[in-house]
Amino acid sequence: MTHVVLDSCIRCRYTDCVDVCPVDCFREGPNMLVIDPDECIDCAVCIPECPADAIRAEEDVPQGQLQFVALNAELARSWPAITKKHEPLPDADQWKDEQEKLQYLER
Repeated sequence: MTHVVLDSCIRCRYTDCVDVCPVDCFREGPNMLVIDPDECIDCAVCIPECPADAIRAEEDVPQGQLQFVALNAELARSWPAITKKHEPLPDADQWKDEQEKLQYLER
């Protein structure tokens, strides 16, 4: 199994999770992070680090967000690896509690 970044990350892109990842499985897009399922070792250390509560084990992804399993895998193939924490997007705190943000995803 792998872990999955959900829509809570969109327009936030907090990177606290990146610092604790032992295998550098995070990939960075314009306004979201994803997890490369081929690199993730299912250690779960990233889950409590996310201020937006955007990371779940694949088996715990809510029914309404199952498309994010495939989306993480797809985007991980083209987005660059991120290995160091940096500042979130400027308005991240305003967006972190918003739901259903898929329409705002920038590829």
